[in-house]
Amino acid sequence: MSDGPNDQPMHHGAPAHALERLVFFSDAVFAISITLLVIELKVPTLPYAASDTAFLQALAHLTPHFIGFFVSFFVIGAFWSGHHRAFDCARHWSPKLLMPNLFLLCSVAGMPFFTALVSDYYGKLVPAVAYSGWLLLVAICNLWNNSMAVAPPVAADDLDPEYAALIRRRGWAVLLGTTTALLFCFVNPWFGQPALMSMPLWRKLLDYLHRRGVIRRV
Repeated sequence: MSDGPNDQPMHHGAPAHALERLVFFSDAVFAISITLLVIELKVPTLPYAASDTAFLQALAHLTPHFIGFFVSFFVIGAFWSGHHRAFDCARHWSPKLLMPNLFLLCSVAGMPFFTALVSDYYGKLVPAVAYSGWLLLVAICNLWNNSMAVAPPVAADDLDPEYAALIRRRGWAVLLGTTTALLFCFVNPWFGQPALMSMPLWRKLLDYLHRRGVIRRV
């Protein structure tokens, strides 16, 4: 770290605030994407004199949309949490961060569309595959981006290697979980989104294999 002409902290020749701007911009994209999910929860169109039963039936018809909203809300929230966790370890700016971070944000920004698609046609093969396939793309970008944030030259000089490995394993667990969801779509499209719950199981398995020394760098 050195000082520039205006006594601003520098990282690898770039202003220190470049890393902060990337994080702030990322937070904004995550926030907008997660907010746009609610747009698909449209109020049912019913006559003012409609019966309570009619209202309940109309709300029941929105069940797939509520499911899609909650699943995608927490999925995007999990990706944001992973991004926050990884970049909390970053201390140095590198231009190499730009492309993986933009790819991640681009894939996250597409989530509202694929959520609407699978919600409108829940249980159909193509929408289920499109949703899980897009999530797999997000997971790949997430692993690429977060792995760079916890590795030299971006990571803090005193970052614990075990913690960096833990973050990478979390990324791999998400990737394996989304792959599982995609495969389950071909077995039965109704199982696609529920199969995302395999992510914690994959994480436990990877942690176990790491403790046993079966995997070293992950």
